[in-house]
Amino acid sequence: MTQMYHYATVSKALDELNENGFTYDFNLHEEDIVKNPQKYEIKHVYRYEGNTDPGDEAVVYGIQSTSGKKGVFVAGFAANSISDAAQALINISIKNRIK
Repeated sequence: MTQMYHYATVSKALDELNENGFTYDFNLHEEDIVKNPQKYEIKHVYRYEGNTDPGDEAVVYGIQSTSGKKGVFVAGFAANSISDAAQALINISIKNRIK
């Protein structure tokens, strides 16, 4: 089950996830998520909404692979900033909520 957290900033979310063992940077290896989305589970989701600028909106995912690797993926939330990996994570999240 995905857990939603609220932090003052994206960096606070990243710090907390890092302290909990989510140390791998999936942004540097997003092609792995795109090619094999079934191998990943979203453990935590954090959405940060900027006070005034929609460009400040971001989603921080705490992800665990089937091999046990734990890490984070940070995605912009604007429609024009959704990468293939971010879309795969959205699909994973939606699929897991149906259960």
